[in-house]
Amino acid sequence: MIRIALCLLALWQGAVLLLDLPRFLLPGPVAVARAAWAEQAVLAHAATITLTEIGAGFAIGAGLGTVLAPLLALLPPLRRITEPVLTLSQTIPIFAFAPLLTLWLGYGMAPKIAIVALIVFFPVASAFLDGLTRTPKVLVELGESMGATPLCAMRIIRIPAALPDLASGLRIASVYAPAGAVIGEWVGGSKGLGALMIHANGRMKTDQMFAALAATVLAALAFRFVIGLIAARLER
Repeated sequence: MIRIALCLLALWQGAVLLLDLPRFLLPGPVAVARAAWAEQAVLAHAATITLTEIGAGFAIGAGLGTVLAPLLALLPPLRRITEPVLTLSQTIPIFAFAPLLTLWLGYGMAPKIAIVALIVFFPVASAFLDGLTRTPKVLVELGESMGATPLCAMRIIRIPAALPDLASGLRIASVYAPAGAVIGEWVGGSKGLGALMIHANGRMKTDQMFAALAATVLAALAFRFVIGLIAARLER
């Protein structure tokens, strides 16, 4: 993987030099690295803000999804009412809500956290609910034969059996969460990596924009790694 990345960077730098492209159009990786070094304090501060939005939104969305899924599994009538609404909500691009959330919640962290929470909620709730509804029949029948109530069976049998599905939902959600925070910053924000990209683009400082993009990728990978560790513990 590292060798592939180095080869791609070398090809990128070679193409920029060979075609003599202006820096505002496409800077080479060397120029981007210099911009990142010169703006390291600004990038670190912006990355801290963006990661805070991602972490808070992920915690809220994953928490709500984890709580709602067992409730829907226990109450089939509520599930029949709620599932079509949840499915319909996913047909609307979540990013279309970004301007409204900015209008309602202001230009601080709140709308970005809300966007991330909305993005995270559905894959976590859906994956966990699928796992809860696919509990091996033999385990359910064993619990019933021992006199377990539906609530007790949910706690002792169905939730532990569905933890791998919950872990899968968390992994999927962790991929999309960073995009939600950054797009929220694009729509309405003055802080964070997304806002830094917009400001750099407006000043034609493409090297700084690429530096902010690289910081975003690194932050997203770090977040995905942490969530992967949590998911791995759930699967044990």
